[in-house]
Amino acid sequence: MRMKASSNSFRNNHSSSFRDPSGYVFVDNNVLKRAVLPKYFRQYNALKASGFYKKVIKHSLLIPHNESKTTKDSIELIPEEIPFITYPYEWSFSQLKDAALHTLKLQNYAVSNGFILKDATAFNIAFHRGNPIFIDTLSFDFYSSDSPWKAFKMFVQHFLSPLVLAHYHGPTILKLLQTHIDGIPLSLTTSLLPRKSKLNPTILTNIHLLAKAERKYKNQTDKKTKEIKVKKERHLNHLDALYSFIQGLNVNQKTEWGNYYENIHYDDTALDFKKNQISEWISYLDLKTVVDIGGNDGTMVRSFSHDLDFAIVGDIDENAVDLNYQKIKEQKDANIIPVLLDILQPTPALGFDNKERFSIINRLNKFKPDLTLALALIHHISLGGNVPFLKIAEFFARFSNYLIIEFPNRNDDMVQLLLNQKRDFKNHFDFYSDENFERDFGVFFEIEKRVAIPKSNRILYQMKTI
Repeated sequence: MRMKASSNSFRNNHSSSFRDPSGYVFVDNNVLKRAVLPKYFRQYNALKASGFYKKVIKHSLLIPHNESKTTKDSIELIPEEIPFITYPYEWSFSQLKDAALHTLKLQNYAVSNGFILKDATAFNIAFHRGNPIFIDTLSFDFYSSDSPWKAFKMFVQHFLSPLVLAHYHGPTILKLLQTHIDGIPLSLTTSLLPRKSKLNPTILTNIHLLAKAERKYKNQTDKKTKEIKVKKERHLNHLDALYSFIQGLNVNQKTEWGNYYENIHYDDTALDFKKNQISEWISYLDLKTVVDIGGNDGTMVRSFSHDLDFAIVGDIDENAVDLNYQKIKEQKDANIIPVLLDILQPTPALGFDNKERFSIINRLNKFKPDLTLALALIHHISLGGNVPFLKIAEFFARFSNYLIIEFPNRNDDMVQLLLNQKRDFKNHFDFYSDENFERDFGVFFEIEKRVAIPKSNRILYQMKTI
């Protein structure tokens, strides 16, 4: 027997919005909206009437929204648009750290005003205008006197555990968040932490003892437990202690490309020429949105960002992405968003039905930037990843109408290094030449400009998709 679908199933519901019974996100005429369901009306109206929403929005803690429609079945909200969403496993250490501090700050403010965060997942944070922002308007509930923070374990698994693991093992371990989208399990965290971590009272109390309590609960035949009462003052003190601890965390791991523009043996004349030439092309073509694939710390995009509305800068190096984020905060580059991106292994679609979290390719396709930048990159993909020019061209043709790409010829020092690493198979890469590059890219692009970069063995191309 075929069951009748629920009333909201005909909506164009967002595929990642199904876990919260309070409401859901949907798309209406290409506008992202949020529906508040009747079971959450009481909380929503209280949050609104108390001025809580207005205050947290004013202090840039929560994404702004407007009511667009109210019926007995739902209240529709239109949140402020965020041009591009990145996920926690695409963030640098400092981004995850700031997201954790932002969540604690919001929880502190909520408890102080009679509410509490019922969700503490890292997916409730997005980076917007250069800063973290909480995006789930319905993640608040009433605070009951002496009640514990029920979302605390979620906070630990999404924020505290990965940050502490990165502190001891380096930022690469944050990739665990990709395979554990509900947060890194406590049992895994404790197994990976060094024994000396137990000497730290914050780690001992909030991770090791919490994991021990979890194991004890799982082994109990009678699952009934007495709810712990936590005085409000103690609750707030705990939040303050966590905030101070996380604020003091850091990582110390050198990476290959972390300080690329400080370490490369790239002539200043060649670098300045490249910056000026790209800026000229962007200005002439009136391009406003850019994705820079392999953009390191954002130095190149930052040199002409005044002409852009929005730029996504991706890189494979954790420290380079972190450095870019630090510069964004210092220089208030609100139109640049950093993202950890391995072009040879892009972020896949994840979650239920592989539709809960979108792949980076899907998100870039939807963003549809005016221009794709690929500088000092193709030799790493072609020679380092053994990817033919034709497949690389097909890949880049998906994103934008224009491509600016740099091609280092066989005499380039880095190309020679990559070829020599092939050892006995070096001759198998005789195809690597600008003639073959132009021929294969010509299948997908019209080559509009070709300029040799002075004092280098590199060529800069401006192309347009066919």
